[in-house]
Amino acid sequence: MRRILIFLLALLVADLAQAQVATIPAKDRTVVVISLDGFPAWLWADPTLPVPTLRKLAAEGAQVNTMKVSNPAVTWINHTTLVTGVEPAQHGVLFNGLLVRQGPGQAPKIEPWAFKSRMVRVPTLYDVAHDAGLTSAQVDWVAVTNSGTINWEFHEMPDPAGEIPSELVADGVLTQSQLNNFAKDASITWRDMVWTKAATHILKTRKPNLLLLHLLTTDSVNHRYGPGTLASFTAYAYVDRLVAEVLESLNAAGLKDRTAVVVTTDHGFKEVTKLILPNIALRQAGLVRAAGPPVTGADAYVMTQGGMAFVYVTDPARKLELLPKLKTLLGGLEGVDRLLEPKDYAALGIPTPDMNDGAGELLLYAKPGYAFQASTAGDNVVQDSVTYLGTHGYQNNDPKIDGIFLAWGYGIRAGAKLDRITNLDVAPTLAELLGVRLPNPAGRVLFEFLK
Repeated sequence: MRRILIFLLALLVADLAQAQVATIPAKDRTVVVISLDGFPAWLWADPTLPVPTLRKLAAEGAQVNTMKVSNPAVTWINHTTLVTGVEPAQHGVLFNGLLVRQGPGQAPKIEPWAFKSRMVRVPTLYDVAHDAGLTSAQVDWVAVTNSGTINWEFHEMPDPAGEIPSELVADGVLTQSQLNNFAKDASITWRDMVWTKAATHILKTRKPNLLLLHLLTTDSVNHRYGPGTLASFTAYAYVDRLVAEVLESLNAAGLKDRTAVVVTTDHGFKEVTKLILPNIALRQAGLVRAAGPPVTGADAYVMTQGGMAFVYVTDPARKLELLPKLKTLLGGLEGVDRLLEPKDYAALGIPTPDMNDGAGELLLYAKPGYAFQASTAGDNVVQDSVTYLGTHGYQNNDPKIDGIFLAWGYGIRAGAKLDRITNLDVAPTLAELLGVRLPNPAGRVLFEFLK
């Protein structure tokens, strides 16, 4: 018996020693985050969705049934939540860009490529990675312009003289002319291909500790043709192949055994049949002045984001006068489901206007089947939707707005599964995989997924 105990103890010591040897230092680990824009959990649950690469990753790694996203359920907002672990009320991003109030009588505008320092109000995952001496890279990530803490980049609008873009030209991935005119004529499918090539190039040549990759084909196709259509299924099959290219590059770079891969999204998707154009109602009420499509003046204006919209009074001195009129006018439009005031925003994780200029004086949500658009042209406030058959932005308690999350690779517990998480949990979990800490995240580390 004594010999058996000694033998078992020796085996235990050997196993512990092997586990310690197998633990890779943070500086030698890689975490790859792939966001497939607009990937609803309800589509992932369809077994006929042709995504074999993602199915294999989920089967070999960890996955959830549903992931709750942040309000507003829009791209830049939720990509920022994914790397901060806090709600928009804290991180500050409310649009796909920075909303700028232009003053009395002028409609607000979106500044699309504002510096990250003007948009993101809390430390990000790539900030704390940089502070810990780790390296990071981003390809088509958002709210990252002039971050100062990302080592290698290929932006959505790439710098023609940038280091990584120039190397892709030298490698024959694209021509200098294509780089110079990257977003003008090229399809989103071609751009996704180039973004994937940029990511695989960075993995092979730079071996960053953190890589953030954002692909857009699925979002574009779902907006145009509607989620769950043949075109939609084809788009998911396409990006599934692009994910496979990233995995192949990890093997080619010698990174496979020390890399964790997370695939997630920014929001789900709903079908659209009707469009609400609230700025036409404001124009008809004399609150918006427009010469054709251009807006020449506005006492109030609505900035739309699919299933939701913010309402702005351009002159603060006129709020008491105009807000009652706006509530009656806009709250009574066909297709408007809810009209909320700033006192309601905290429950949604959205900042009030006194906290963040980007927040409107009122917030509108659309009914199912309806979406908001900002146009001032024409006379019909509600119109049939013909070329915009899917969208997001609806409140995050809508099951169709839930997204996907799966993880695979180094440090991930094979076979782990959870029913539901929130995207606030993603950043702290990524930080744990990187061996760093985010200050005061609202989410938690998904230890159930980790070895």
